[in-house]
Amino acid sequence: MLRLGGRVKNTFFLFLISSFLFSAHAQYPTHWWKPVPKEDLKWWEISPDSAKKGEVVLSKRNELGLLSNFAATPFVFRKKKYPSLEGLWQSMKYPESKSDPRFSKAEWPFTRAEVEKMDGHTAKKAGGFGSKVMKKMGINWVTFEGVEMVYRTSEKSDHYQVIKEAMLSKLNQNPKVKQTLLATGSLNLRPDHKVRADDPPAWRYYQIWMDIRRDLQKGDSH
Repeated sequence: MLRLGGRVKNTFFLFLISSFLFSAHAQYPTHWWKPVPKEDLKWWEISPDSAKKGEVVLSKRNELGLLSNFAATPFVFRKKKYPSLEGLWQSMKYPESKSDPRFSKAEWPFTRAEVEKMDGHTAKKAGGFGSKVMKKMGINWVTFEGVEMVYRTSEKSDHYQVIKEAMLSKLNQNPKVKQTLLATGSLNLRPDHKVRADDPPAWRYYQIWMDIRRDLQKGDSH
């Protein structure tokens, strides 16, 4: 009987899993389910090959990462340009003016305008400071264009509507984003990071993309 070493055995096991997944998703690019060795995964990351049949993980390791809020996909929204959706999202935690009740509650490391110009983990880190101020103040709202919006809620609130509208702007102004989304066909989209069961609808970008994809497939992209 052939005996395999630990490293070889793990590689062989990954090969068997990937072969099964590839055959189950024959009409799609096979690299969408390419296994990632456990030791190479980020602490927050979900491996592409963890998707079940009929699913695909929106991994930042391939073009599906364009659908991430972190992706550098510049777009204009309400007459303002953002390099990523994450910049817009995290900027909402920052005061809009000196009269904003949040302004005097902290020594803000950035202005709102500076956060709007950020993308990826840089924007996420800046937003983390805003989250701490929200907790300190005991508030559950962010703002956009001077309007307070509930941040954590089970409803499809004003915040949800702003985020979805911004995602549509990103889609319509970045052909590769639209192409990538439509290429996922009927697959259930899954995030590449852990989520909580009670995460608000606005936070579930993968579900919003599926809703937008459904409308696109019906011929309605607005």
